[in-house]
Amino acid sequence: MAAQNTSLRGNCEEERRGNPKQTSETQTTPSLRGNGEAERRADPKQTAEAKRNPASKEPRTPTLRFKEFEGEYVKSKLGNELNLFNGYAFSSKDSREKGIRWVKIADVGINEMKLEAQSYLPEEFKEKHSKFLLQKGDYVVALTRPILGGKLKIAKINDDFDGSLLNQRVGKLVSKNDLEYMYCMLQQKSLISRIENRIAGTDPPNLSPNEIATLKTYIPSLPEQQKIASFLAAVDKKIQQLTKKKELLEDYKKGVMQQLFSQKIRFTPTLDDFEEKFEKGMMIDMAANYPDWEEKKFGDLYSFHSTNSLSRDKLNYESGTVYNIHYGDIHTKFKTAFYLRDEFVPFINNDIDLSRIKSESYCKNGDLVIADASEDYADIGKTIELIDLKGEKVLAGLHTFLARPKTSKTVIGFFSYLLKSWSMRKQIMIIAQGTKVLSLSTGRVANLKLKLPSNEEQQKIANYLSAIDTKIEAVNQQIEKTQEFKKGLLQQMFV
Repeated sequence: MAAQNTSLRGNCEEERRGNPKQTSETQTTPSLRGNGEAERRADPKQTAEAKRNPASKEPRTPTLRFKEFEGEYVKSKLGNELNLFNGYAFSSKDSREKGIRWVKIADVGINEMKLEAQSYLPEEFKEKHSKFLLQKGDYVVALTRPILGGKLKIAKINDDFDGSLLNQRVGKLVSKNDLEYMYCMLQQKSLISRIENRIAGTDPPNLSPNEIATLKTYIPSLPEQQKIASFLAAVDKKIQQLTKKKELLEDYKKGVMQQLFSQKIRFTPTLDDFEEKFEKGMMIDMAANYPDWEEKKFGDLYSFHSTNSLSRDKLNYESGTVYNIHYGDIHTKFKTAFYLRDEFVPFINNDIDLSRIKSESYCKNGDLVIADASEDYADIGKTIELIDLKGEKVLAGLHTFLARPKTSKTVIGFFSYLLKSWSMRKQIMIIAQGTKVLSLSTGRVANLKLKLPSNEEQQKIANYLSAIDTKIEAVNQQIEKTQEFKKGLLQQMFV
């Protein structure tokens, strides 16, 4: 990220330096100082700026600001500051396998253009509908169901969509202001909330210029807009770089898993392994590799134990003595290697009678909890491996299988990775049954065939893949931290 010599001032009485950690994250050197009444001097540039909307001059200033800018933002209506240029109603009959890319609602994500569903129109439409052509750097907004999870589906056109055609129900952002600034302004939580209230009551919710035109906003001078936009663009770039790094690590892990579980690459014993055997008085062959992998069935290694069928309304996150693993949490949030201390797990309500639960039905370290139901093949049979339960009471709940090792041939931490390998996923998808909802049976899962390495090689594989997961999680935390930093900026640098 290119370094910026930026200087910000905040709502405090004395000048103070920015947090060094935040400074290093965004490659900036912010200096924060008070924004009190004595500093609110009139800025001639902003006075001129106010002339564009003389009917509304209520002053406001942000809590965090670059020190070279002073004076007050100008109150205005959103319709005076931006417009949404609607796309053309192309017919589905015009769709082609190749040609000019066609930007539809599904292509517009939250701060990103999506490549999953690519559509094309005939090449000759480039001239025929030239007014609807998009260029790199344009900003587009989804106009139908535009808000998802409190965030606006707005994105910048990148290289992949340069020269594409704008479809109906997707709007291009048009403004006399700095477009990058307007893009950032439209990411404000408070503004999105007001937009959501305006479009509520329609099914589906639709965004139009008329519905947001009268929303009040406060606008700084163009130079200040550009400064803010440039600063936030640098933060966005950092997030993009970290996201790319995470994607590369995930791709690397996927490739390594394919190589490991197909045995195209193998670990070999190290000197430490031989020393360990020597200390135990075992025979040593310095030229030996790990043994060949054995073919087993899942049921040879694991036994199944009963689970409960408690629904979400029987669970809570406030208090209890017994935790409950719900299949929905396996699908959405639990890590493959499950540490109770790191996960947000619900309790079973205290008024639920658990006296009939057998002792062997309580989870133990090394158990696998398998989601036996899903609406798609990607998640059917998704599994977590219980690494450390902190000695707490934990039960496996609705739509899960609880599988427990019944031999010493399994190493904790290995099977959760093995069950994610393509050879195992393929078998699981084959045995899944159902139309709208897929399901598994313990009998079919018990017959899954697998290749099992020695305990020593299992440990090597588990350690290596776990190390990659640790790196991925570290990058993910950096992403989340930088996103929170940006969220704070959006709250403080806008009015």
